[in-house]
Amino acid sequence: MSSIVCTPSVPAPEERPSPLHDRGRGALLGLAVGDALGAPAENMKPSEIRARWGRITGYVTDTPAGTDDTEYAIFSGLLLARHGSALTTAHVEAAWHEWIADRAEGPFKGAGFSERGTLENLRRGLAAPISAQHRHAWSDGLAMRAAPFGVFAAGRPVEAARLVAIDGSVSHEGEGIYGGQAVAAGVAAAMAGAPPTAVVAAALAVVPDDSWTARSLRRAVSVAHRGERAVRSAVVIGGYPWTDLAPEAVALAFGAYAAADGDFRDAVLTAVNMGRDADTTAAVAGALAGATQGAAAIPGDWAAAIGPARGSCLPSMAGQHVLEVADRLTGAARTRPAAPPLPPAGARPTAPAAPPGATSLPAGPFTEPHPAAPPAPEPHPAAATAPASPPGTALLPAGPFAGPRPAVAAAPAAESPGGWAKDWGVTGPSPLEDESREGQR
Repeated sequence: MSSIVCTPSVPAPEERPSPLHDRGRGALLGLAVGDALGAPAENMKPSEIRARWGRITGYVTDTPAGTDDTEYAIFSGLLLARHGSALTTAHVEAAWHEWIADRAEGPFKGAGFSERGTLENLRRGLAAPISAQHRHAWSDGLAMRAAPFGVFAAGRPVEAARLVAIDGSVSHEGEGIYGGQAVAAGVAAAMAGAPPTAVVAAALAVVPDDSWTARSLRRAVSVAHRGERAVRSAVVIGGYPWTDLAPEAVALAFGAYAAADGDFRDAVLTAVNMGRDADTTAAVAGALAGATQGAAAIPGDWAAAIGPARGSCLPSMAGQHVLEVADRLTGAARTRPAAPPLPPAGARPTAPAAPPGATSLPAGPFTEPHPAAPPAPEPHPAAATAPASPPGTALLPAGPFAGPRPAVAAAPAAESPGGWAKDWGVTGPSPLEDESREGQR
């Protein structure tokens, strides 16, 4: 079994990073910063936060670090960097077995309720989508790991939503999938320079209009100008004991992002001080704002505290850094010669037979042959089958999930005529207009 290659604590950026590179780093570093800032306030009420710290304006622990949100985002990001647009449910299921379910767990014991239920189902021999049929399939566990899909599919929110749904099919259903799609699409729009109103529009465009997620998101952003108390009141399910509802957490995150008009510091601190599932809401708000403003907008002392993942939730991700994942997803990482492929092994997952034209991958997890296929048009995000990878690949550094990756297009244009954005204009009613009647439905 191959070893995990640790990355530097803060990988050095290029001398003149491209806007795509900078936004990608901003998105994933922003996710990790938001996660670390919000972790101490998780499951707390605003009144409890104020009683303990006043208003949180920075780290409140001596050793801030990301939680399961950051480690699962790294996991999905590395998997996506390996497979690109050719990602399938089989790839995701194999990854869960090889790097989570079939290994010893860290202190988080598989993370939240949705991950716990998924792991139990996988260990019982259930396959996707049956593995996602548990009591918390509507959780924000997919939303917390969705940002890498927006980084990869920059400027292509429909493609980001399609890919994250494939990832989520192993662990989530229904509103849990919609929450992940909204986040992935929003980040994809922000990566291409969309303003906050168009980012919100992109998120709403990829989920059913009458879904709980869409209704909550619209309510949150429609009152965002009135501040965090109004956002929280618009979407929080009072009296419900669990805080990981995807429609609630995603709406709080977008509400915080809209209230701050995309400003990183304000967006993350607004999410943190609203409490509830604060690590996830702040992580999502941080990813959106980081993609909007780039890595330079993240306060230096906040960014400097983020080192390689500790593996406290996923031991297999120990040593991996979100900035390295961002570089892989944007094609900014330096290439290095490919290592020889591993010899056949009986360990799960079993590599499929190589189709004609396939190339062998460097040593590391997911070493099955990767086909060199012609490009295909992007289908609707609900499609179950991934299109073939486009020609032209960049070789990734050695380490987990290493291998050729489809080149990432950086064009900010709409995905189709009459689509969600045209010169960042939005057709139809503004997603920010007052929807006070939503609560009467």
